[in-house]
Amino acid sequence: MRTTLTLDPDVAQLLKAEAHRQRKAFKEVVNDAIRRGLSPQRERPPKRYRVRPHKTRLLPGIDLAGFNKLADELEDDALIAKAKAPR
Repeated sequence: MRTTLTLDPDVAQLLKAEAHRQRKAFKEVVNDAIRRGLSPQRERPPKRYRVRPHKTRLLPGIDLAGFNKLADELEDDALIAKAKAPR
């Protein structure tokens, strides 16, 4: 079926980039995208989110108490700025 479709410029650019990336015709990419968008959600299983923890440590010479002091100073500055702001 042939039809005329007006695309927003950003959508057209995304489709062109995808057609280039997949090395497919523009109309194939458009049809695939519409088909995926209109298919029932149960056909597409959600991706599982996985947190990958890693070990961290402070470098020698960094004082943990200094971080608390900095956080306190930033909080004080924010409260002062809020108090001085016109209402």
